[in-house]
Parts: sequence; structure tokens; C-alpha cells
Amino acid sequence: MFSRLNAARVLGNTLHLKNICTALKPRQALLASQINVLNVNKRMNSTDAYSFETLAVTKPQEHVIQVELNRPDKRNAMNKTFWREMVECFHQISDDSECRAVVLTGAGKLFTAGLDLMDMASDIMNNPGNDPSRRAHFMRKLILNLQESFLVIEKCPQPVIAAVHSGCVGGGIDMICSCDVRLCSADAWFEIREVDIGLAADLGTLQKFPRIIGNDSLARELCFTGRRFTAQEAKEFGFVSRICPDRDSLVKDAVDLASQISKKSPIAMSGTKHNLNYSRDHSTKEGLEYMATWNMAMLQTEDILKAVQAGMSKEEAVFSKL
Repeated sequence: MFSRLNAARVLGNTLHLKNICTALKPRQALLASQINVLNVNKRMNSTDAYSFETLAVTKPQEHVIQVELNRPDKRNAMNKTFWREMVECFHQISDDSECRAVVLTGAGKLFTAGLDLMDMASDIMNNPGNDPSRRAHFMRKLILNLQESFLVIEKCPQPVIAAVHSGCVGGGIDMICSCDVRLCSADAWFEIREVDIGLAADLGTLQKFPRIIGNDSLARELCFTGRRFTAQEAKEFGFVSRICPDRDSLVKDAVDLASQISKKSPIAMSGTKHNLNYSRDHSTKEGLEYMATWNMAMLQTEDILKAVQAGMSKEEAVFSKL
């Protein structure tokens, strides 16, 4: 490039100089795009990129992200903005190579009061048109969109730990049923309240809650009556795995658990979660065949050697980003 430039100076060929400048522009543009990609990746590895109205996202420990329902003045009721932001937030988390575990909490006095009926009434009641079939089509699309706001928790490759304090009502049950681990405070209480407002729970409780607790009769009792059940009951029938004295100790335990998980191989964690979910929805034979197909690739990871070497040297393994 420099020899051409010198030749142009000697010959005074301004046209040649112009062509060289033009030829340089794509290379400069490419550099700019590469820098932009690096900046995007840097932002995705920081909680600075997580900016939401109804959710507060922080990083309490390395590789751990805390997502907090952040409408305390409305008892963390789930409005239209919340449903959209849950999808956006967990899509970002799924792509965040720095995150290896997630803690889901609620700000204020209540974990969540469930659906914000006042805010959602316009979407539910103002169904366009008079044709019953078209109104039904609109309603089905709305419900499927709401379901996606909690399905993203299941699809998220990182384990998600729900830390429930005080009340968890209606849609809150749907949400934490999609989480991998559920902890609660001693003052926590739960209500599957949909029947009390004239509808059947449609965002996951009826499909997941009976499987989680493993007691079909009790699940039906709680869904039919909408009665409140306590933290102790939830622990006894397996809905939560741990009860903490209060909210502060609850959040601390949840973050500590997430930190413990984050020290494991992200390849192993992602594969374990994915196959637990797959096996839950398929037969044992299908689950085993799928696992064999999964591990024929994943057993080639460097993480196995790192984990074995760390165990032999009694040191903590350091794993690469996913």
C-alpha cells in the first residue's frame, strides 16, 4: 500500500490517490463493525445492559445474576410491561456468557400478587370484532404470548432459583413452577387463586404443579379450592426444597446456592438442565436415547479434564465461558 502511495506522489496522480482512499473505506468499516461487536459483547457481560421498568437486575456474586420483580408499590403485580420484559430479560441472560446461575426475587413486602387485573383488563376485555371464532383466535394468541413469559425461564440454559418471601399468588405460582429450584422464607404463603376470579390457571400451574409435588389428589384440592398453603406445607409436599427464617437469609441462601452452582462446568449445567426438562416430558427410553445423542458431543468438552485435574490437585477448577 505504501509503495502505491509513493508512486502516486511521484506521478502526481490524484485519481490514483482517490481510488486508494475509496479502497480503504471498507477496511475501516470492517474495523468499526468488529469494535462494535466487541462493545456489544462487553455490554452483554455486564448488568449495565439490563435496563427494565418492572425488573431490577444485579450481579450479587461472580457469574450470578439476580432478577428482582420491581413493582413493590403494586405488590409486584404483573402488568403488560412485565410480560414483555420477562422475555427480553431472560433472552439476554441466555446469551450472557458471564452468567451461570440466576436468582429470582421480589422487592417489597410481597413476592408477587400475580396478574395485574386492572392493567390487563383492556387486553382481555377489549377483544376486537364480533365473530366468536376471531375473538377466540385473538384470545388464544394473547394467552400463548403470556405463557412465553414463563417458558423463557425453562428455556434459559442457566439454572434459575426462585426465592419466595411472603405472598406468592396466582401467576406467581405459574412463574416459580418454571424455575429449577424453589426456596422460601418462613412467612411465605401460596395461593392458586385463578378459580376465585372465574378462570382456570393457564400459564403452567395445572401442567407443572402436580408433577412437582407428586400428589395428584393434593394438587387438585389446592387448584379446586384456591386455599392458602404455608411454607411448611410447601416444604412437606416438595414444592420448595428449603425454608429460611426471613427474607434476608432467604436471598443470601439463594445467592450462595447460585454461586455454588456457578462454580461447576457451564457445559455440565446446561446439559443437566436441558436433559432434566426433556426427560420430564418424555419416556425413560426416549430420555436415555436423547441423553446418548447429547453426550456423544458434550463428552468431548475440555471441562472434564479440567474437573478431574482440579479434583486430583484439590483445587477449584476454572472453566471457560459458555
